[in-house]
Amino acid sequence: MKSFKVVFIGLGLGLMSLVSHGQQLAHYSQFFLNDYVLNPAVAGTHSYFDVHSTYRYQWVGIQDAPRTFLVSMNGPIGKGNMGVGGYVYSDVTGPTRKTGFKASYAYNFKVNDRIKLSFGLAGGLMQFAVDGSEINLNEKNDQAIATVWTAAYTPDAAFGAYLYHDDFFVSLSIPQLIGTKLQLAEGYSTTDNSLKNHYFLSGGYTFHINDAIDIQPLVQAKYIPPTNPQIDVGARVIWNEMIWLGGTYRSEDAASIFAGINFLENFSFGYAYDIITNDIKQVSSGTHEVVLGLRFNER
Repeated sequence: MKSFKVVFIGLGLGLMSLVSHGQQLAHYSQFFLNDYVLNPAVAGTHSYFDVHSTYRYQWVGIQDAPRTFLVSMNGPIGKGNMGVGGYVYSDVTGPTRKTGFKASYAYNFKVNDRIKLSFGLAGGLMQFAVDGSEINLNEKNDQAIATVWTAAYTPDAAFGAYLYHDDFFVSLSIPQLIGTKLQLAEGYSTTDNSLKNHYFLSGGYTFHINDAIDIQPLVQAKYIPPTNPQIDVGARVIWNEMIWLGGTYRSEDAASIFAGINFLENFSFGYAYDIITNDIKQVSSGTHEVVLGLRFNER
């Protein structure tokens, strides 16, 4: 019975990206480390260029479970009131693969002497591919999914707003802004394979307990119509702006624990482990996520 569950859940996960009402973007447990990927308005809000690499292996133990890899870079240009950036990514789930890139521009202006507001736009191209030879279809002549490698290309865009201060931030973003359709089979236009709008709202506030210790509560809300909103809430403790430890609870499916370190002045490392709280825990031991960071060209 257990082997049957593994096969059934594995197949369901492999087809998850084809379901129009499901989550189509990868989740990041350490969203506070590389918030630029979720919000193009973050570009240029720091006084340095920021490079991040993220690797996420979701639901370990399930064959063909989601794996995500991305590399991003962003930083300020001009007099510091503008920011540019970009990233490339690959998101593999069973027989499906999403690969693409985005480039972005952001403009930052002062609300007052200590608070700034940034607006950003991003655009790019995504390839969505399905290896039909890895899918067993009930209908052998199903026109929606071919039995060979099939790929579709579509433009993609995102919008974001970012309010920030030395001690807090509030981030609002809409990835997959234009909601284009993905037509995998030529001459078959009735498919509902399309990019759905995702809505992200997140924030954090840093409390300075003493000269060495800071505590930063964090929250992220995510909504993909017509599903229920998903909320991450938690905190991290930061020692000497160098070492951090914390965790979040995610409604409906997981809790995360994470730790990280800033070292050699310009490098950072973060690791998160997700503890599954829904029925998938019967066949998976959890999720691993690693984030590597580099800062350079400090202004």
